[in-house]
Parts: sequence; C-alpha cells; structure tokens
Amino acid sequence: MTSKGEISDDLRIKASLPTLEYLIKRGCKIVIIAHLGRPEGKDTKFSLEPAAQRLATLLKRDVRFIDDCIGDVVYQVVKRAPKGAIIVLENLRFYKEEEVDDNAFAKKIAKATGARYFIQDAFSNAHRAHASMHAITMCIPSVAGLLLEREYMTITAAMSDPKRPLVAVMGGAKVSDKIPLIERFVKVADTIVVGGALSNSFLAHQGIRMGSSIVEPDQFEEIDRIYDAVKEKGVQNASEFIVLPSDVAVAPATHPDAKRKVVGLGDIESEEDALDIGDQSIEQMIKIIKTAGTVIWNGTLGFAEKPAFAHGSARLALALASQPETTSIIGGGDTADFVLKWDGHGGKSFTHVSTGGGASLELMSGDKLPGVESLLDAPVSK
Repeated sequence: MTSKGEISDDLRIKASLPTLEYLIKRGCKIVIIAHLGRPEGKDTKFSLEPAAQRLATLLKRDVRFIDDCIGDVVYQVVKRAPKGAIIVLENLRFYKEEEVDDNAFAKKIAKATGARYFIQDAFSNAHRAHASMHAITMCIPSVAGLLLEREYMTITAAMSDPKRPLVAVMGGAKVSDKIPLIERFVKVADTIVVGGALSNSFLAHQGIRMGSSIVEPDQFEEIDRIYDAVKEKGVQNASEFIVLPSDVAVAPATHPDAKRKVVGLGDIESEEDALDIGDQSIEQMIKIIKTAGTVIWNGTLGFAEKPAFAHGSARLALALASQPETTSIIGGGDTADFVLKWDGHGGKSFTHVSTGGGASLELMSGDKLPGVESLLDAPVSK
C-alpha cells in the first residue's frame, strides 16, 4: 500500500485468482481472511478495503467488504449472503491475537465465518506460526490452495531434483540473512554466483578493501564455514564454484545523484560504496547463466532502486527472459518486486516468480513452514 492507501503491487491478489475462480465455478460462498502490514491496533491506513475493491475489479464480480474479522456482524452478513458471494474481512492484524497464534481468536474467526473448509493460500506468510496459518487449521478441515501448492511444489522440486546445471544467484544486503540458504546451495547447486551487498563481505573476507561499502566482519567465521563445506563437497577450485565479482560499480556513499563508475577490486576509494556488480562481472555471470538448466535467483545484485546501479539485475533478468528453455525461479520480496517492474508482463517471462520473500527463503533453505506443516495435522472432514 502507498501512503495514500492505494495498492502499489497486486502480485499476491492476482496470484490468488486461480483458487478463487476454481471455487466460484463450483458455486461456493467465499470468505477471504488476510493481513496487511504491521498495524498497532485498528489503523485504517492498513485496511483491506482497497484490496477488496481491486479484487472486485480483477474478478469482474461484486466483492463485499466487512470492517471486522470476528463477531456477530460478520456472522450475520456471511450467513445471509447468497451462494456464490465473495466477502473480504478486515485485516487480521488489527487483533494482536493473530500474530501470537491464539487458539481462541482462531475459533472466533471460524465461528464468525461459519466456514465448512479452510483453504490455505497465503504462501507469503506460511513461514509464520500465526492464527491464520496454524491455529485456524485446528478448527476447520483445511487444505492447500492452488497458489500454495504451486509455490511449494515448484520450489521444493527445484531444490531436490533440478534440471542441471543448477546455478544459484545470490544477492541482497546481508550475509547473516542468507547463511542457511547459501549452505543449502553449497550442497545442491553446481555454481553459486554472489553479487549485491552480499558479495561485499565475501570480498572483504578475502582481504579486498571495500571502501565505505556495507560489510559484516562478524560473519567472516560463517564465510569460513561455507568455504569449508565447499572443500568437503570435493570442489577443487572454490572460486569457480562460488563466483564473486571481479569488478564493481561504485559511487560516494552519501551522494544523492550518484553516477555509476566501474572499478577493479583494488581501486575502491575509502569514501566509495560498491553499489552493483561491474561490467566484467556481468558478462561473466551471463556466460554462466547461458549453460544453466535451472537458475534460482534470490536477492538483487545491486542498489537496484537506482537505475544506475540496476545494471547487473537488469542484465540477469534479460538473460533469464531470453532463455525459456532454462527453468528460472525468482525468490520473492525485493527480487520479485524488481523483476515484475522490469518485465512488464506480470512475471510471465520467468518460470516462477514467488509471492513470498521470507517463505521462499526458508523453504529453499530446507526449513519447514508452519502454514504448510499444519495442514498435515488439520481435522479431516467427515
């Protein structure tokens, strides 16, 4: 949502349409529960009413919005709604009980909606044990929606049985956020290409002076552990397995109108930030991508909010979009935001654009997702 309460990105709404259309064709009465942002209590800036309006536009059907998610008003409206009605309830996070996985709150949702079945389709939140992810599945017979199924099956298949070679492209800001995923890729990938601020710490670990770039010295031991795992894998040349930038695009860290300047690794000035991979590094990455059977991309390769430092990310997006024979999986969050703005076709230039940043990160890392695991323990319909 923008500061004016307008929808800035409807990826997740559009991604839910196949499940909704499946239910519509079968004449179901549909009650949608969802969340938005991190409101402190009932804050209208985080209302789901604009989302309900957008959904109505996309479905070309009437969608009713109710400004609560529990209570008698919800119960009466849902009960009286005709078969085939679509109702969107207000933001679950207006109640603090949602994020603490409160059983009583989940029971109130179940009672207010009178739902016979719960369909879990919020992959983007499936890594959190919230009431709408876990507790609700203990109250109502529950199944996965089409989006959740597609996300889970696509990502797990790419990690367990990919079309090879499997190339992992890792970017983003912090090594500390990506350690479990990097360790998983060491085991399953054929090549790991590292860029973005993430590569700064790897380069600094090798003794490269990175100027005023973001670096995490406290992660050097973790990086040592990663390279130890590479050796244990039997890789003879670690630099060909974990491919780091050979040049970078820099600019003064605090300059508001920074211009792109590409320099070698030994030429980063003390006041300069490495904000993108350089031209030579881009060409090296594209050469690797051309031979890939599967590419999993998690994290932009530079400060992609500024066009001058989005070259690496844009060239990677172009390479993947130009190789339909290569399975291309885009992690959610900032990476998905970037490729959707770059693509102009709703992400159709890629095999799969994930709707979940944290959820896709954890699933790729091999972690279990509460919003998926809870379905295995959900009550069975009689």
